[in-house]
Amino acid sequence: MKGQLLAGPQTRLPRDEGGNRMFEWLGENWWALWLTAFLAFAVIEMITLDLFFIMLGGGALAALAADFAGAEPWLQVVFFCIVSLLMVAFVRPVALSHLKKGPSEQRTNVDRLIGESAIVMEAVSSDGGLVKIGGDIWSARSAAGVLPAGQKVVVSAIDGATAVVSVPPAAVTGPETA
Repeated sequence: MKGQLLAGPQTRLPRDEGGNRMFEWLGENWWALWLTAFLAFAVIEMITLDLFFIMLGGGALAALAADFAGAEPWLQVVFFCIVSLLMVAFVRPVALSHLKKGPSEQRTNVDRLIGESAIVMEAVSSDGGLVKIGGDIWSARSAAGVLPAGQKVVVSAIDGATAVVSVPPAAVTGPETA
């Protein structure tokens, strides 16, 4: 009975032909591996926005170019490693500094408030108080001393939901007289 169940046409490919075809194709077409790696790194970069994975993507593009130039697979891996390392070490820090160093009109959220002028609504001390920044009332803390109501101040930092304020330098020294 067992013999009858096993008898009949074989529809499966031998193991060494079916599973290895894909690996043979990838071995001959490294460009597909590098293109897939680049696309994966680009998608991960879109999620993280850290400018790290895009540097690895640059390495994958360098390896892709090396493959198109006819380089051996081991040399493509070397290109990937070296270009990725150089981009992470030299390009990423420069890109991050340019990304974070923008004009004040590019700053967003509470970062825009730093350097803005404000008016003290309720006396501000190191323990607390209220200031009006633009059209909003903020809890505030003085960087030095007690600031009376009506005093013009400058926002020097934002600590959570509290504005840290100080007297502008012109108000401390007084106006110049001619």
